[in-house]
Amino acid sequence: MSELHSDALATLRSWSAPDADQEGLRRRYVSHLEAHPDGMQRSCRPDHLTASTLVISADRRQVLLTLHAKAERWFQLGGHCEPDDRRLVDAATREAREESGLPGLVLDPVPLQLSEHEVPFCRSPAGIDPDTPDAPDARVVHHLDVRFLAVVAADAVPAVSEESLDVRWWPTGALPDPEPGLLDLVRLARARLAVSPGTPGAD
Repeated sequence: MSELHSDALATLRSWSAPDADQEGLRRRYVSHLEAHPDGMQRSCRPDHLTASTLVISADRRQVLLTLHAKAERWFQLGGHCEPDDRRLVDAATREAREESGLPGLVLDPVPLQLSEHEVPFCRSPAGIDPDTPDAPDARVVHHLDVRFLAVVAADAVPAVSEESLDVRWWPTGALPDPEPGLLDLVRLARARLAVSPGTPGAD
């Protein structure tokens, strides 16, 4: 994943954060990658980068969310990076296409938001007992998520993947049990589209 690691590092070093909190996370992510050559891999414990996508309708009135099978909550589309991903946006694109069933999905390559969060259901690799107190995987796992944006037609029909319990459109003003980070993600998406209506989308 050296190519992916290099791309993620370059992307985050050059990214202009929208506020002081996001700038703090940007620096945190860069420091993590500089210290961990394996920082893009899920085996990097307790923290590793992930990639996700907020899919929003072209009229900015709806967002496409997935009901996560393990967390049993509604989130934007996304997940772990894989060995074949060459760029951070490639990882986000692959996850978004897999989880939405929209093969033509195209992402804005500039990150929209960063989010660091605990992931209690992130399982230990085979052969490691997470119940051993001093085991590396006994520590709380954090996903250092990099979130991107994709725009699709309001009538795009998604499909439920094996990783989800459901996937559906939600009005931006009536999101299901939204976390503050998701609300801010939607706000940032709408703001970017208001300034740059030509953001890539899908048929």
